[in-house]
Amino acid sequence: MQINHGLRGERQIVTVRPDHSRVVSMGPHQGYLERPYIARNGQTYVQRTYWAGGRPYVRVYRSNYYRGVPYYGYVPPYYYHPRFYGWAYNPWRVPVYYRWAWYAAPPPWYSYYGGYFTPAPMYPTAALWLTDFLLAENLRLAYEARRDAEANAAAAQANEPPPPAAEGQGYTSQITPELKQAIAEEVSAQLAAEQQGASTTPQQPAASSTEAPPGALDPGRRLFVVSSNLTVSTIDGQDCELTSGDIITRLDDTPDNDNKVRVSVSSSKGGDCGVGSTLMVDVNDLQEMQNQFAEKIDSGLKTLADNSGQGGLPPAPDTGTTAGEVPLPPPDANVDNALQAQQSEADQTEKQVQQEAAQGEPNYY
Repeated sequence: MQINHGLRGERQIVTVRPDHSRVVSMGPHQGYLERPYIARNGQTYVQRTYWAGGRPYVRVYRSNYYRGVPYYGYVPPYYYHPRFYGWAYNPWRVPVYYRWAWYAAPPPWYSYYGGYFTPAPMYPTAALWLTDFLLAENLRLAYEARRDAEANAAAAQANEPPPPAAEGQGYTSQITPELKQAIAEEVSAQLAAEQQGASTTPQQPAASSTEAPPGALDPGRRLFVVSSNLTVSTIDGQDCELTSGDIITRLDDTPDNDNKVRVSVSSSKGGDCGVGSTLMVDVNDLQEMQNQFAEKIDSGLKTLADNSGQGGLPPAPDTGTTAGEVPLPPPDANVDNALQAQQSEADQTEKQVQQEAAQGEPNYY
């Protein structure tokens, strides 16, 4: 068991089981169970059963090694037909003046982060709409992580409920229209990649005798939207934290001996790593950001397909789907129970460590 505490009091717990499965907690009742799924044509796939919002859902990842380090790349469960991707990739015939459901009655996350993110007044392309969908989802997660961290800190100090979060804060930066357009270009690149996958019969990737670098090191794609709280260090050794919705730019194409690359902060919220600072970030963390980016784009595409021609969205052509690389497995049972048991075990472990430290006894945790 590995227990990591963030600068704001959040806690991540990773447990590796004897059967090589992993249980990862990212807050109360939030996390996933990862285990081997299937091997085909020299490729190995793992499945993750996530628990979030009181329900389970499954995602599949293709694993590979690069410089001896394992990486996991998101595998879409299905593809839309090529015409749908073309509709999403190309400019719409008429710009859409779309009003998000949460904009009229702002939820807590938007009340808190409204000074950092503002949705576009109109959408000439689906890529820009998907960009705002992506940013809104990440900021919602940032707010929930903040509340969880406050609850953890209060429980650790006095077992009292967390104080209410402020209704906003000052920001050292905002997501500018230019930066949002740069993210939209990354969205367009993702749409083009999925359109290419949809244009051919899904096949297993050819087995390779060489280690391929993960997608997070693709020289053509350098912008990343942070998808979870991450404690990092600046190049001069100072700790700071990135949170969901911050935007960073990768500067290096090759990781150092610690598997880290330099990144520059392009946009951040108050209290996070400052804009313009240079950080060292593990490539695996960048790969997780890229995975979450692709997954949220697919979730946004599903919203566009399901609501075609409704609520101000233009009608979409051919929203049918075809099977992806591998079939999506059913969720593992009792994931929430596994996460709760892990949280309890971590509480006991930390309590024991604190007692031994107070008594001056050595420990090996």
